[in-house]
Amino acid sequence: MTGGTGFIGSHLVEALHEKGTEVHCLIRNRNNLKWLRNLPIEWIEGDLKDKTSLLRAVKGVNQIFHLAGVTKAVNEETYYEVNAKGTKNLLDACLEGGSQIEKFIYLSSQAASGPCNNNGNKREDDPCHPVSPYGRSKRKGEEYLLEHLHEFPFLILRPSVVYGPRDRDVFAFFKILSKGINPIFSSPDQKISLCYVQDIVQGILLASESKDLRGEIFFLSDGHFYQMDQLGEIFAEVIGVKAYRIRIPFRFLYGVASFSEILSKVSQRPPLINRGKLEEMIQRNWVCDITKARTLLGFEPKISLREGIRLTYEWYRKENWL
Repeated sequence: MTGGTGFIGSHLVEALHEKGTEVHCLIRNRNNLKWLRNLPIEWIEGDLKDKTSLLRAVKGVNQIFHLAGVTKAVNEETYYEVNAKGTKNLLDACLEGGSQIEKFIYLSSQAASGPCNNNGNKREDDPCHPVSPYGRSKRKGEEYLLEHLHEFPFLILRPSVVYGPRDRDVFAFFKILSKGINPIFSSPDQKISLCYVQDIVQGILLASESKDLRGEIFFLSDGHFYQMDQLGEIFAEVIGVKAYRIRIPFRFLYGVASFSEILSKVSQRPPLINRGKLEEMIQRNWVCDITKARTLLGFEPKISLREGIRLTYEWYRKENWL
């Protein structure tokens, strides 16, 4: 597995361990084991840029879960080096030294497909129009796999916005709401899909257990859509706070994103928000259709939005994040 110490990856490692699966994780730094320190995992030091380490990592394994990726970066090139070229390097290592591999699961992103350009729900066979460097890099990773459609047993999963314990991106929204502020960044009619992390893990496991599927792409979400104008109110209601709406003008956000990118170049730390992320934020329709995952994988989300918010909030409180 790659990305095992990350937000989604750590939950997947725990789920595999509970099933009795022997897990090998590619990791760059053994000091960054986070939530997995006490699990019996075989750690393989390496990097997606280092083909030798990847050849070592794929040796003797029969399934690969590729979850590693960059969601924030100082330079746009980093997205492509990790998300696109890193995926190609891992694929090449599998083709060269992983003849025993039965399934390769690539966790892509809804951003790779881009927003839906009408009022419907985006489907897997709709044209891809990613609007950010991150989305374009994830789509390029998909394309590298699709070039080997008939010779390599892969499946591509595109989760929507994922939230849950250990996540730091949606955590920022919780933190602002806890202070009584409900920021509105987008147009009132913007719609998005969401999914609780354990349901995403369920989808990944179902994909890995599928017998005859290969070369397919699946969207994953909780099967509903949410109006961004109302989402903050739902979050605030569940966590028990009174939050006042504050609409943030696009020009202000663009200025913040531009300034953040300048500071990022100086500090060499990824910005909290960049213009690519802002471009994703202003799109009106980020709703995906999970009919295919339901039909072919048997995927059925179990955690409702309100229950997911409650579980996530309780975890943040327990860990003293809030």
